[in-house]
Amino acid sequence: MLAASSETLVEKHARYVLSPWIAQKGARPPVIVRAHGSTLVDADGKEYIDLTAGLVAVNLGHGHAGLAAAIGEQAGRVAFSPPAWGNDRRAELAERLVHLVGWPNGGRAFFTTGGADALDDAAKILRLATGRPKILTAYRSFHGSSAGASSMTGESRRWPAEPGMPGVVHFLAPYPYRSPFSTTDPHEETKRALEHLELILSYEDAERIAAIVLEPIVGSNGIIVYPDGYLAGVRKICDKHGIALVFDEVMTGFGRTGAAFAAHRFGVMPDVIAFAKGVTSAYVPLGGLLLREEIAGYFDDHVLWAGHTYSGHPVAMAAGVATLDAYRDENVFEKGLALEGPLRDGLERLARAHRSIGEVRGVGAFFAIELVKDRKTREPVVPWQGKDTGVMATFNKSLRERGAWVLTRYNFAAIAPPLTIEKGELERGFEALDGALGDLEKALG
Repeated sequence: MLAASSETLVEKHARYVLSPWIAQKGARPPVIVRAHGSTLVDADGKEYIDLTAGLVAVNLGHGHAGLAAAIGEQAGRVAFSPPAWGNDRRAELAERLVHLVGWPNGGRAFFTTGGADALDDAAKILRLATGRPKILTAYRSFHGSSAGASSMTGESRRWPAEPGMPGVVHFLAPYPYRSPFSTTDPHEETKRALEHLELILSYEDAERIAAIVLEPIVGSNGIIVYPDGYLAGVRKICDKHGIALVFDEVMTGFGRTGAAFAAHRFGVMPDVIAFAKGVTSAYVPLGGLLLREEIAGYFDDHVLWAGHTYSGHPVAMAAGVATLDAYRDENVFEKGLALEGPLRDGLERLARAHRSIGEVRGVGAFFAIELVKDRKTREPVVPWQGKDTGVMATFNKSLRERGAWVLTRYNFAAIAPPLTIEKGELERGFEALDGALGDLEKALG
C-alpha cells in the first residue's frame, strides 16, 4: 500500500531504497506515481515534461494502451518459459529483429534482461567464436555497470569495478568540439583518430583482438556524433584485421536517430548489435544481441556458454513484439527523424540566448547541449569526470522546479524526448530549459 503523503513516500524511499550513482544522504528526488505521453506526474500532482524519454528509453511515450494490453495478455497466457525451450513470442521477436537489421545472410538474436548483460555476453561470445582474448573500447564510453560491462566502459563508472575483467584495452575516439587529437578540422580529426586506432592495434597485436565495441553515437558521455568517415574507417580496420565490430545501440536503437538503428542512419553495418531500452520502449526490462549469421553459426557445433534465467522472458518478448508493431503502425521511426529539425532549431535558439551553451549537437531525436563557463576558451561548467561545485545542481533543481526532467552528466544535458512528443510539450520543455539556463548563468556569475 502506498503511503498517504508525498513527504512520507520520499522518506520511505530514502529509508529503504539505495538509489544508483549518487550519495544517499540528502537525496530527495520526486516520487513519480503516474505518467502519460511525454509527461511524468509525482505524488503531489506536479507534472514534468520528460525531455530525456526516461533514460533515452521510452520511445513510445508513457501509457501506450496497446503495449500495456499486450503485456497483460501475455502474463495471463504464459508468464514464464525456460530459456532453452521454444516460445512463440520469442521466435517471432527474434525473427523480426533480425529482419529489421537486414544483414544479407541474416543472423540470430540472443536475449538478456538489459544492455549491460548484453555487452557482457558479447565479450564472452566473441572470444569463444574468434579464439581471441582482447576487446577494444573507447575511453569516452559507457557500456553498463555489471562487472564485464564496467570494464568495457571507458569513463569514471569503470573505476569502482577495477581491476575488473582482463583483456580490455581502451583507445581515444573523435570528439570534434574537444579534440583529443589537437585539431579543429573534422576531417583531420577522423584521419588522426583512425591512425591512433591502428597504432593501438599494433601495440596490442591485432590478431589477438576479438572485437572493437563502439557506441555509434556516444551516449551518456555527451551525445557526441562522430565526424564523417570515422565509423566507416573503423569498419575497414576491422575487416582488414578480422576483428568483429560491435555497435552498442542500447540508446541509439529503435528510431532514436530517425532510423531503426544508427547503423542504418550512418550506413555502416556492424557484425553485432547490442540492444535494450527502446526494444520494449522500456515498459519491460529486455536486452540482447543481434549477431550476423557468420558469427552465430559457430554455435551450431559449439556450446554457447551463456544464458540467463530470464533470457527471452515471454512477457518481455510480447512487449517487444507489441512495441515493434507500434513503431510500424504509428510511423514512429519517421517521427524520430522529423523531430531533428524542431530539436535543432529550438536548442540553437536557446544557444543564441544563453552564453553557457558552447555547442548544440545531435541527430534524429538524440541531442545534447554542452555547457561552458566561457565560449571562447570552451572551459566546461564541470570537467569531464570532475566534481560539481554546485552549479549543475542549481541547473537540475531549476529544471525540476520548472517542471522538466533532463538527464545531465558533468557539463552536458541530453535532450532526447519520446519520439511521440507533441509540439506543445516540446515548447514547454524549451521554456523550462530557458529558465534553468538563466539560473545556471546567475550561479556562474
